[in-house]
Amino acid sequence: MSSILERPAATAAEDTPKTTDGFHLVIDALKANDIDTIFGLVGIPITDLARLAQAEGMRFIGFRHEQNAGNAAAIAGYMTQKPGICLTVSAPGFLNGLTALANATTNCFPMILISGSSEREIVDLQQGDYEEMDQLNAAKPFAKAAYRINKAADIGIGIARAIRAAVSGRPGGVYLDLPAQLLSQTLDAEQGRKSLVRVVDPVPRQIPAPDAVKRALELLKGAKRPLILLGKGAAYAQADADIRALVEKTGIPYLPMSMAKGLLPDTHAQSASACRSFVLAEADVVMLIGARLNWLLSHGKGKTWGGPKQFIQIDISPTEIDSNVAIAAPLIGDIGSCVSALLAGIGSGFAKPDAAWTGAIAERREKNMAKMAATLEKNPSPMNYHSALRAIRDVLKTHPDINVVNEGANALDFTRSIVDMYQPRKRFDAGTWGIMGIGMGYSIGAAVTSGLPVVAIEGDSAFGFSGMELETICRYHLPVTTIIFNNNGVYKGSDPNLNPKGPDVPVTAFVKGARYDKMIEAFGGVGYNAATPAELGKALSEAIAAGKPALINAVIDEAAGTESGRLINLNPKKGATK
Repeated sequence: MSSILERPAATAAEDTPKTTDGFHLVIDALKANDIDTIFGLVGIPITDLARLAQAEGMRFIGFRHEQNAGNAAAIAGYMTQKPGICLTVSAPGFLNGLTALANATTNCFPMILISGSSEREIVDLQQGDYEEMDQLNAAKPFAKAAYRINKAADIGIGIARAIRAAVSGRPGGVYLDLPAQLLSQTLDAEQGRKSLVRVVDPVPRQIPAPDAVKRALELLKGAKRPLILLGKGAAYAQADADIRALVEKTGIPYLPMSMAKGLLPDTHAQSASACRSFVLAEADVVMLIGARLNWLLSHGKGKTWGGPKQFIQIDISPTEIDSNVAIAAPLIGDIGSCVSALLAGIGSGFAKPDAAWTGAIAERREKNMAKMAATLEKNPSPMNYHSALRAIRDVLKTHPDINVVNEGANALDFTRSIVDMYQPRKRFDAGTWGIMGIGMGYSIGAAVTSGLPVVAIEGDSAFGFSGMELETICRYHLPVTTIIFNNNGVYKGSDPNLNPKGPDVPVTAFVKGARYDKMIEAFGGVGYNAATPAELGKALSEAIAAGKPALINAVIDEAAGTESGRLINLNPKKGATK
């Protein structure tokens, strides 16, 4: 019996096989669209598909859990503007990947989840097949689009549709269902070759209407206290030079959302990050570039925003406009085209913001930065978040091209405000949903996609969701350094046991004094245990220089941190007690 890695019906005497099959057509269709990497986890019925991908020159990065593979694919899509591919088995494997697919859709990351599945006729009659599940309909609420391919001749067009759906307009997650019998279907080789589709212009420019550009410019020119707010959509657009030119040409202060940090260096003179609350409350006209007025921006209303605002919103999706508050000047189109049109319309006579506004921002920025500097210089024992992040900040400042992955509650909040970014698309974090568990998946995806080192700054709780992927990092020899802020628990490890007579530990507690560094040593990586900022800085410098898998167990005060970080207002208030 021939191996599945051989083209069916081929003989040694033939130059090319007479037939092909679904396995080969899937790989050929991906390669025809310059997709060269698959993230996933093998099993029935897709093991041979992964083997074939590797045999045909593609990279297959095998994970320990499908959710982490999906997160790697999603962040690869964000970095490249091409859909990242996640391959899973049926039913439970598909469901594991579905969480990552939903997260990709919410964050507007282009990703395709490809899963093997049971045959349609068995699923529909609920006849009890192995891992039987109606995966297509399960995926639909969580994906931008969902497709099933039933015939080998349709593989080329099916993958083309999935690619175009993932990257066009507002990007998102797409589900592609491959029933097991599809993969073994055979087809005339020449017919199969002709069935492949190379997607042409998958992300067509969407030019904003001239009257919309004029309306936005008039509103911007009339503003007394304008503000530009950059979202991760602005970073995804890769219109870096034009966005910087717009900021600097107008002289308008800007505020980056967390994954837009580095689009302009955080040290830029017009950055208002150090006085975020002030500019959001006091601005009269706010231009949103690739940012949505969701919970991360208090839905554009309430105390965060102070008095009435007029918004200019650049977005590719018309339905995003007026989603929470009225938008005075919607600008619909792709970000690159919209920013280019604004630059062309500004001309040389654009008056920069009043000195009273920029001066007030500068004054508060300097005051807040001085206050933060004083806090960072303290050297408590044990370390807290501030002293540990001071050491990390000082090392990363000398490596501006390093990818930084960040998750946790307090670990996320403090890192975002302390560690500066200098280049675009170098910071990857919990994003729009604010979910934990993206850490190791994003780290692997960023390392594989960029070929550059990654530093993952993790809360000990957040790390637990994907920690087994340390083995994956070591298996592929990836230059990922993971730093775990270890304070013995969720939020902090000092909470009391509310039932001291019971057998259990507090609900937020972990094992005291855990040595996470020993985990990576078990897989052949390098572990460090750091109890002071000096030890932490030294370990991080050594790990980056070595370029090998490493983990630093950063021991911090177990009382450091607050519940839910800065989101304590989202916790329901406790009711009356006896």
